[in-house]
Amino acid sequence: MSERSSEGREDKRSTTLSPTIGLVTNQHIEAGPRWAVIGIFFILLFGALYLTASFVLPVIIALLFALVMSPVVRFLRRRLKIWEPISAFFLVVGALVTMVLGFYMLSDPITNIVNDAPRYAAAVDQELRSVQERFARLEAAQQNVEQAAARNAPNDGQPDEVVVKNPGLLDNVTTAAPQIVASVGFSLVFLFFLLASGDLFYQKLVRAMPTLSDKKRALNIAHEIERELSRYLFTITLINVTLGLTIGTLLWWVGMPTPIIFGALATLLNFIPYIGALIGMFLVGVIALAEFGSLSNALAPVLVYLACTTVEGQLVTPMIVGRRLEMNAAAVFLSVAFWGWIWGVVGMFLAVPVMVALKVLASYVEPLGPFGDFLSVGSKRPTNDDD
Repeated sequence: MSERSSEGREDKRSTTLSPTIGLVTNQHIEAGPRWAVIGIFFILLFGALYLTASFVLPVIIALLFALVMSPVVRFLRRRLKIWEPISAFFLVVGALVTMVLGFYMLSDPITNIVNDAPRYAAAVDQELRSVQERFARLEAAQQNVEQAAARNAPNDGQPDEVVVKNPGLLDNVTTAAPQIVASVGFSLVFLFFLLASGDLFYQKLVRAMPTLSDKKRALNIAHEIERELSRYLFTITLINVTLGLTIGTLLWWVGMPTPIIFGALATLLNFIPYIGALIGMFLVGVIALAEFGSLSNALAPVLVYLACTTVEGQLVTPMIVGRRLEMNAAAVFLSVAFWGWIWGVVGMFLAVPVMVALKVLASYVEPLGPFGDFLSVGSKRPTNDDD
């Protein structure tokens, strides 16, 4: 009798445990494919963004400008009763005229810098050679290479001159000019249609959402992204223009040629966090080395550029932009590197606006909360149930 009761208890225990084991097993089976599908989705998404960059980039640029200019169109419609297509037309034409005038004003100095590029390269090469001569090991290795090359090469009493011909910068720009013009034209036309449509996007967004709470959340997300992006881009543009004027004036004061070019270059490069300042300092250092002839004299313009960008990055921008949009420095650097790898130089310019939009989206979508917390500069204090 005891044996039968013990067997019955074991059977009952096995039947009670088997659903739990089956549930855990099913959860593991379901969790595995779910994360695999998410990983495959992101791989395909980034691959598609890389392959369709020539089409996607003009669309994204037009969307960013539309987010910045939409409040202006809305203000003109509500206060001055100006029809959206009219205000959109003048805004797009104004943007086009600004780009054409900027290119026209900077074309001659840029041409002079490009024509002097061989002289800049020779100055850098000469400085590198003087540095190499200070290292005995490098000298010995260089002499061995030269002796080996002399034994293998035919000797006619004159040293052989090797000339490597590569396409020049102007040739590359001329080749890429039609594609650049087409992309700019596509962005401007698409920007006109986005601005001329007014609130049509928000109306379509509300209709697409199934419930009233989803409609409100979608409108809040769209309005928040538009407000934060327009505020960020407008503020950063003013800061960068001021930085460019300051750098151009100080470089003129220390005797750098064509300071207007370096001021405009600093304005554009400062839209790329961290990397833009390094690129600007490198270009200023190369041209200063060719103009001043010594490394010590060329150090002054580089220090001027470094001081201006440091004050801007550490004091001015955090004070004006505020901690609301201040983001994790490591996340910003990774974003710039990643989008630069996907989309090149244009991707570096778009990295921070994309992060701002993702941060706003993560603040409304609960599953994206950890991602938004990673992008932010502060850290949330973990909750403790025992407190």
